[in-house]
Amino acid sequence: MTRLVTGLSLALCAAAVFSLHAGLTFFEPSTVWLALGGGEGADALIVTTLRVPRTLIGLAAGAALGLSGLLMQSVTRNPVAEPGLLGINAGAALFVTLGVTVFGVSTLAGIGAAAVLGALLTTGLVFTISLSAGGAANPATTLLAGFTVAALLASFTQTLLLIDETALETLLFWLSGSFADRPLQLLRLGVPMLILGVAGSLYLSTALDVLRLDDTSAHAVGLNVAGVRLAALTFAALLAAGAVAMAGPIMFLGLAAPHIARMLTGRALPPTWQLIVLTLLTGALLAIIADILARIIVAPGEAPMSAVLALVGVPMLIHVLRRRERPAVS
Repeated sequence: MTRLVTGLSLALCAAAVFSLHAGLTFFEPSTVWLALGGGEGADALIVTTLRVPRTLIGLAAGAALGLSGLLMQSVTRNPVAEPGLLGINAGAALFVTLGVTVFGVSTLAGIGAAAVLGALLTTGLVFTISLSAGGAANPATTLLAGFTVAALLASFTQTLLLIDETALETLLFWLSGSFADRPLQLLRLGVPMLILGVAGSLYLSTALDVLRLDDTSAHAVGLNVAGVRLAALTFAALLAAGAVAMAGPIMFLGLAAPHIARMLTGRALPPTWQLIVLTLLTGALLAIIADILARIIVAPGEAPMSAVLALVGVPMLIHVLRRRERPAVS
């Protein structure tokens, strides 16, 4: 475990450093070093105002989405659960759009608050529907409820944006889901929720180990299944909301990162606390690599983040669905 964490940490540091160099113009290490040291000029301005913020936001958003996906998969016993597939991103996007179009929200704090509210309410809606239709632990029921809610909320968002074209122009950069052109101040919205989500997840890690059992067995050993499930879903929603507030809706990262972490352990059922640590690292690393690829694969343009992540997420989804009959989640 120690070697694995060390290796992932070194890879993450290398990717973050490379992120400061890569782009339409590839900067030499000396240029980046001078910029970080307070240098002046156009190159230094690009590094400090564009590449540093997108790298830091990518690290935070990737870690948050990865951990949110892990909590979702653990609580629902559903290997394909993740914030995007369960409608949480769509709920956050709808409430941000409502805030801008209906209530005139224009501040970063207001957008972040709207994203948090939308994520929490959507989480409650999806799992209320799932429970009423046969239980939140049923993979097919939960996934279907998430797809349905996501489609419904996305249609509302599109309608609002068609009615208010000014809002469309304002929100287009955010709804695209990207780390580019995000101001560094957005970290003030996302990082506190990331810290809260990590602390809460580690606190619940032992209970999540017990939740691997069926509900009857978990109740038999004294676990408050409903309370643990509600707490974990709340932390998952907060993590997803923090990521959406910083980077907009991003699909597949929350699905892929936990499964990559599981594969790296080489164990069928590693302890949840280990998965939490590894998922934070793999989520951040996957986000930074995808962001770098988005900048360079269609240069001088920039590819959509969702398209790059789909190259990893879709094969991962197919792989998980093909082996869904096996107990694949913690």
